[in-house]
Amino acid sequence: MPDIKTILATDCGSTTTKAILIEKQGAEYHLTVRGEAPTTVEAPFDDVTIGVANAVREIEEISGKKILQNGRIQVPKKDGAGVDIYLSTSSAGGGLQMTVAGVVKSMSAESAERAALGAGAIIIDSIAVDDGRKGHEEVTRIRELRPDMILVSGGTDGGTVKHLVELAEILLSADPKPRLGTGVKLPVIYAGNHEAAEPVRQVLDGKVDLKIVENLRPTMERENLHPAREAIHELFLQHVMQQAPGYGKLMTWTSAGIMSTPNAVGKIIETIAAQEGINVLAADIGGATTDVFSVFSGAYTRTVSANLGMSYSICNVLAEAGIEDIRRWVPFAADEGYIRNQLRNKMIRPTTIPQTLGDLYIEQAVSREALRLAFLHHKSLARELKGVQQTRTIGDALSQSGTGKSLVRMMDLNMIVGSGGVLSHAPRRAESALMMLDAYAPQGVTMLAVDSIFMMPQLGILSTIMPEAAAQVFNRDCLIKLGTAIAPLGTAPEGQAACAVTFRGSRIEVPFGSIKVLPLRAGEKETVFVEPHRTLDMGEGRGRPASVEVEGGVVGLIIDMRGRPISIPADDSARIKKLAEWFEAFKLPIPQAQGL
Repeated sequence: MPDIKTILATDCGSTTTKAILIEKQGAEYHLTVRGEAPTTVEAPFDDVTIGVANAVREIEEISGKKILQNGRIQVPKKDGAGVDIYLSTSSAGGGLQMTVAGVVKSMSAESAERAALGAGAIIIDSIAVDDGRKGHEEVTRIRELRPDMILVSGGTDGGTVKHLVELAEILLSADPKPRLGTGVKLPVIYAGNHEAAEPVRQVLDGKVDLKIVENLRPTMERENLHPAREAIHELFLQHVMQQAPGYGKLMTWTSAGIMSTPNAVGKIIETIAAQEGINVLAADIGGATTDVFSVFSGAYTRTVSANLGMSYSICNVLAEAGIEDIRRWVPFAADEGYIRNQLRNKMIRPTTIPQTLGDLYIEQAVSREALRLAFLHHKSLARELKGVQQTRTIGDALSQSGTGKSLVRMMDLNMIVGSGGVLSHAPRRAESALMMLDAYAPQGVTMLAVDSIFMMPQLGILSTIMPEAAAQVFNRDCLIKLGTAIAPLGTAPEGQAACAVTFRGSRIEVPFGSIKVLPLRAGEKETVFVEPHRTLDMGEGRGRPASVEVEGGVVGLIIDMRGRPISIPADDSARIKKLAEWFEAFKLPIPQAQGL
């Protein structure tokens, strides 16, 4: 690859198009300028390139560089204008919406979900032979939802054929039409038993745009998700992007194919985990959805909770979590009715921001529950394969119960990355740290960080062609390290010394039920000796001391001795007093009672 000095990357979101300019300075790449503009995929513009050009014009005005020529991005550079590479991601128009179908809901259909989610899709329905619905109900559902594409899976190689033909016949009866475009066939990917491929082709031939790939579950013991994910990405470019307003034109500008935003975020998380050899958990909490990504021992998982968000879906969080679980995180006396009304106002006015400190903390309380619930959903899918024991026939599989062991091991987690407005744009970085601590309850030694300006999608697509450049910008300009959290597993008597921490020559005792924040700035590293209570475990066994290396951040070194799980007093006054102590540990102000 020739020497690349300037890289332009855009992310076309549902409301805003964000552009970043990355330039090579010496031997390293750095973010130099950022611009944004409203996305123009809908009426009256119906052309996504208008918003892209507007965001790039802002970069031109700030940097003084010439990038656009005759209204389009000049690639490669010519006569001093343009950039060496231009890349783009997109979630405009609702992103990639998919239906998956499998023989067994908790096996092949679940594997199909993992394949689709890992490719950046939103799963709008999951159909299975054992899902309890009648065939006509599934047909009606497919017609109503109008997915962008369908992924069909099921049967190990040499296994069932009959049930896969039945799934194909359901699709044939539904005669589904794609969400975007008219007069085009719906893309269907078949990734099941290879022996059923020809019978499925005979049923669907000419009715859909059928693409057959390798079985994503060739044996009970192995998943093969990569071919299905590549097919999803390819069809996303050929069908979904080509039908969306202006994307055909945009694709002629880019140096590589347009990638879905969630897929791109997953790519940068995978890249960082592989390059640094660490286990990573990341969450992107938006207005309508919350995406969770994890890499544990090289195994990548993505899930999307399509009903958990901070504006359009905020009342869904209220309904799913319940008012008490939200109210338990509010550090002052607040009437239930007042909290409900604040959330309803946010839902009908999704672009508003909190006007008071109390209202800000109420929204942050909701974020804790949205993140917690999305994480529970993630853990339910991030697990070892089910059915590896003695399953031999479809009848055995349908009657099988239980699930595989979770891949998410909190004691082995090295880093949590938070993204989304409520985390990235919190007025104080300590608020972001406390939200993540409360939502995820990390165990052992974990670095907390946030994405500073929603740069992960652009860096994700860059990582596919220039992984080192993407990693440099991610670590230097994108990631803001908040600090390391030390949090043992287990409980101890309230108020007793939960652990003694030897830090910079001083032995500091931290009582159980409290948080201590020690000064340790970004870039500083220390070796800390932790002596936990006999009932607490730092990963070495209960009561066993541990010597750990920690890194600082803008918040500092966090000693979280609230136990795992975190216990919050049920009594209102005791709860508010305890929360106030935790907020004060981070030097966060506490507002007066509201709505009483």
